[in-house]
Amino acid sequence: MNQDTIVITGGLSEARPATPEIQEIADKVKTLLEEKTNGKYEKFEAIQYKVQVVAGRNYFIKMDVGHGCFTHIKVFQGLSGKDDLELSGYQTNKTKNDELTHF
Repeated sequence: MNQDTIVITGGLSEARPATPEIQEIADKVKTLLEEKTNGKYEKFEAIQYKVQVVAGRNYFIKMDVGHGCFTHIKVFQGLSGKDDLELSGYQTNKTKNDELTHF
């Protein structure tokens, strides 16, 4: 995350275009999401994200999963770093225009 991004602890940041780092986070939880939704995602492209600072970070990521369908995922990154990731929630049947919100 950029140093110039200001996030209030507990609150959600403004929506930002996804970065390669956000795509990497999403890719690491893709198989977990596929298991939970009993689906396979040929397309899994991070479009937008918001961050919530807690004891670690929650990433709310809008994913383009193809065919005009979108899924919102919530990934918790613990304080120990990049590999400490947990898929902590998801919302399917979203549209491109649905706002990322806390869930």
